[in-house]
Amino acid sequence: MVAMARKEEEDGPSSRVPHLPWMRNPVDIDSFSGCPAAHLPRLDPRLVEALQKMGIESFFPVQVAAWLETIGPGAFERDICVNSPTGSGKTLAYALPIVQMLSTRKVRCLRALVVLPTRDLALQVKEVFSGIAPVVGLSVGSAVGQSSIADEVSDLIEKSKQGLYPTLDEEYIQMEPQTKVDILVATPGRLMDHINMTKGFSLEHLQYLVVDETDRMLREAYQSWLPTVIQLTRSTNQNHSWSDMNGKTLLHPLTTIRRSGVERGFKGKCFPRLAKIILSATLTQDPSKLSQLELHHPLLLNSGKKRYRIPTKLQSYKLVCKSNLKPLSLIVLLQELCGEKCLVFTSSVESSHRLSTLLEFFEGLPFKFSEYSRLQRESTRRKTLDAFKEGKIDVLISTDRMARGIHIDGLRYVINYDMPPYVKTYIHRAGRTARAGESGSCFTFLRKHEVKAFDKMLKKADNSSCSLRSLPEESIETLRPVFSSALKKLEESLESEAAKKSKLGDKAPNASKSKRKRTVNT
Repeated sequence: MVAMARKEEEDGPSSRVPHLPWMRNPVDIDSFSGCPAAHLPRLDPRLVEALQKMGIESFFPVQVAAWLETIGPGAFERDICVNSPTGSGKTLAYALPIVQMLSTRKVRCLRALVVLPTRDLALQVKEVFSGIAPVVGLSVGSAVGQSSIADEVSDLIEKSKQGLYPTLDEEYIQMEPQTKVDILVATPGRLMDHINMTKGFSLEHLQYLVVDETDRMLREAYQSWLPTVIQLTRSTNQNHSWSDMNGKTLLHPLTTIRRSGVERGFKGKCFPRLAKIILSATLTQDPSKLSQLELHHPLLLNSGKKRYRIPTKLQSYKLVCKSNLKPLSLIVLLQELCGEKCLVFTSSVESSHRLSTLLEFFEGLPFKFSEYSRLQRESTRRKTLDAFKEGKIDVLISTDRMARGIHIDGLRYVINYDMPPYVKTYIHRAGRTARAGESGSCFTFLRKHEVKAFDKMLKKADNSSCSLRSLPEESIETLRPVFSSALKKLEESLESEAAKKSKLGDKAPNASKSKRKRTVNT
């Protein structure tokens, strides 16, 4: 029953009418046209220049739609929910309005928080903000665990003025914002570290909260970061007044950032309220999950008529093969792709490691490949990903860790070595190519009994046509002799790795203690 419920959530019928009324009549993103950067209404000229330096001359429909609902007449009066295909430009769709709205701020304090599920994705988003925010005087920081927490604290928090000016009143010092950044891009775990341990880290003045890859962020608890953030941004009812030398009550300069009131109909709410933007290529429709966000009169921006949409310029292919010949079929396909940059997805970390190890025993392959998984150290993964981005590696073998949001320039091909279990998984995997208006192809290897289920799954998405692709049998047959010896070497290699892990386990302190206890007992 649990498995069925999970599948219903992941792959629920695309034709079902959403339970939530605000999801039934979305704004159609496809009704908007892209436009040149200089023609976007009210866009700060400094931002136009910064975008041009980044190579961005025009905007995609989702960016225009989000801009008009946030900077235009909407002006963040409602929370924005975006359901748009992978590679459609969602990051800039929220980064640009936030930077524009904060460009007139007078006092530096943390006003915008962007939370993402993985470190790589967070660093990618920070890079976008860093390209546009400094030109209007805003500072961008990150809390992703890439460096020690002490180094992050020094980058995020100002040193106390009490040490510099001992005569200053301590109460006044406490009221002064201590952050060095206006915008913070974070992963949930490291965000909670700073909330719980970093002195001076405050969300009191937060105005914008972005939850990217929302469906994943809501599915995984991540140390209860969401209720914690929402609670900390509510009105604290603290007394922010202070007095002059004559005892006259004055208003603290930042009191207007977070106070209770009935302005603009927000009875019982703080004003200005915390504006939220949530985004995904596969946004959940589950009311119980969305209720965690406490959305205010949400407005849904949606692409296409169906719940899920595959990028327009993506060509999908299925290859039917026998399980025991799948590694050989993969090699032949990669040879046909002529060393082009390609991302291969497997179903598990073990499968990725096994496949990459097996390929190492085929000599003279015309492409360079590497594994990318959590079995590797963070520094190794970072170097591998950088090498792939720079074209030093042609083929990257990974799990769904790479399926969310990561952008790789020039990636033309995605291969599903193992069939994706849900249409959501397919969309996120395939969405690593055919991004930002470029074309791309996705190949999926299937066993004969998987074809029917795969075709049924794809029908739940727009643009879901998938052609049958065949590979030359003679090319596969020529690899068989090498395949037999490679399999033997693979098993020997995996046994050797297992033995090394076992020895390391025996050397661990706890293992030694338990071993000594067993010896004494016998």
